[in-house]
Amino acid sequence: MTYQTLLVHVDDSRHSEARVDLALDLALKYNAHLVGLYVVCQEIFRPLLKRDDSLNLATLEAQGAERRLRAQEQFTAAAKRAGCRFEWQAPAGPAVDAATLYARHADLLIVGQEDPDDQASYVARNFIEDLVMTAGRPVIVVPYAGRVASFGENVVVAWDGSREAARALADALPILKRARFVTVSTVVKHPDRDEPAGFDVSGYLERHGVRAGFASIPRASGVSTGATLLNQLSDVHADLIVMGAYAHARAREQVLGGVTRTMLETMTVPVLMSH
Repeated sequence: MTYQTLLVHVDDSRHSEARVDLALDLALKYNAHLVGLYVVCQEIFRPLLKRDDSLNLATLEAQGAERRLRAQEQFTAAAKRAGCRFEWQAPAGPAVDAATLYARHADLLIVGQEDPDDQASYVARNFIEDLVMTAGRPVIVVPYAGRVASFGENVVVAWDGSREAARALADALPILKRARFVTVSTVVKHPDRDEPAGFDVSGYLERHGVRAGFASIPRASGVSTGATLLNQLSDVHADLIVMGAYAHARAREQVLGGVTRTMLETMTVPVLMSH
């Protein structure tokens, strides 16, 4: 198993270039075809029309076309320098629908966490969440804060035996095979009573050529599972966490599980999520 087609989300934000660089590195590592998908916010400029009559629709469309061309030129130049097989796509239509359609023809997606201080990183409400939940593909979410100095060298797999965790584990195998260190971690409330989890996947990983360590992490009272995992990432200097993405059949504002939302909002390293 390997990744043959990668898709990276390209936009006008200041983090887009670093995200593309990571995607190019992965594409070269796996000898994969890289799709640059340019999807930006479609509705964020419409309120401006009410406040400034000089910003008519034609002007906004011309500005959008200029930004799209600039992004395409930058992506194409970076891909050619890297010697990577690539293509460029800039579909019209609702952002989530367009991104989901192209995502389903890829093996792995690379997207960026929304930066509250960078308006250009906003695509649509719940864009990343909806993509993770509907694409049917593993998604790597890159944090906006800090710099990705290394990726996939020291990986933590969040394991609870669920369907989502099993899906994420399988989707991450090409990365885990190349990692120097892999730790399968389970957060437990009562470490003295609960049986260590994760050992049941050791044989599965070994048959795929992955040697992993296992950790049962006690969750302190008043500390969430998501925060406990974030603390462990810092303790072991991990550069990637692999985890299942969880959802509940409730209102859209509450669709994500607590750990999933914690990671998407406060991630400190890239997160590979599968649902």
